[in-house]
Amino acid sequence: MTFKDIIGQEDIKKLLRTMVEGDRIPHAQIFLGKEGVGHLAMAIAFAQFVMCSNRTDEACGSCSNCIKSSKWIHPDIHFSFPTVGSKATSNSFGNEWREILAKNPYLNIYQWLQHINAENKQGNITKDECANIVKKLSLKTFEGKYKILIIWLPEFLRKEGNRLLKLIEEPPEDTLFILVAENAEEILNTILSRCQIVKFKPLSDEEIVGQLEQNNIDTEKATHIAHLANGNYNRALSLLEESENDNTKMFLDWLRICYLGKPQEIITWSDIFAKIGRENQKYFFDYGLFFIREYMVLKLTDNENIRLSEQELTTAKNLTKVIQYGQISPILNILTDAAFHISRNANPKILMTDISIRMNKVLKSKMLV
Repeated sequence: MTFKDIIGQEDIKKLLRTMVEGDRIPHAQIFLGKEGVGHLAMAIAFAQFVMCSNRTDEACGSCSNCIKSSKWIHPDIHFSFPTVGSKATSNSFGNEWREILAKNPYLNIYQWLQHINAENKQGNITKDECANIVKKLSLKTFEGKYKILIIWLPEFLRKEGNRLLKLIEEPPEDTLFILVAENAEEILNTILSRCQIVKFKPLSDEEIVGQLEQNNIDTEKATHIAHLANGNYNRALSLLEESENDNTKMFLDWLRICYLGKPQEIITWSDIFAKIGRENQKYFFDYGLFFIREYMVLKLTDNENIRLSEQELTTAKNLTKVIQYGQISPILNILTDAAFHISRNANPKILMTDISIRMNKVLKSKMLV
């Protein structure tokens, strides 16, 4: 993978090139950004760029180092990532890791855990994995100048991260750490203080549209997907597999059930919701947040030039008679809470029942401001 394969983030590509060209690569960096912004892909491209024997502004792609890097089998580029099992290490999941990177280097933790059949088990980076890292980095380089360790989601180190503090602070000669993280607050402060942080911004709608168009998606559909993706290319890829009408219909059906507030309908809906799968549940709440935010703009400004399709805009106009401005903030709070809890593996049936009741109270309230 080379820099040109990565969507956007041109400022970061320039920064990384400058580091290598000036021979001033920090020994420990954190690539920090939300899901789907390309920071894992960038870490992989950067490692290949560093290892390339014939680089210009890009890794050449044809030298021995590039060929091995592009297949994720370079002996001096190591990966560490969340696994399942109290004694599990990344070594046991090398084939699965290469398979999913080949399919989608913008993946999220849920997709990874599903790929390794984790079911409902929580991912973690174990003390055995930390010992494995120390062992790997104590070896001499095989083919390149550097040894590079890419840790995907160091948040999952938790307290085990203390085992790597000395190694990160005083690494073996020509050893580079690249930590690819989504939430700095979940990383030990002692690790944060030892790393240079490179912040990744969400992708623009235009960047996502451009990439989707390269994949032969027509402009209208690509634009709608980009609006929903909200800077997350991984989500854009997943949305390609869904129908926009299904999103709209499902969300509006739920609002109708909440408005009526019939207990049996709420329970039946919660049963259906529990069966659609964790990722679809997340998309349901994300879509709801997107729709209500756009609805708020319509309600406030009466400007129809918002990020909704023609069908969604018609629906939003009809809702102006039902959902008043004072109800929007409580609805957004309910959806935000639900999105958070579903991402933390809350019981979907209980969660949906609870928020449906809360939504009924908001929709029936007299918030007319």
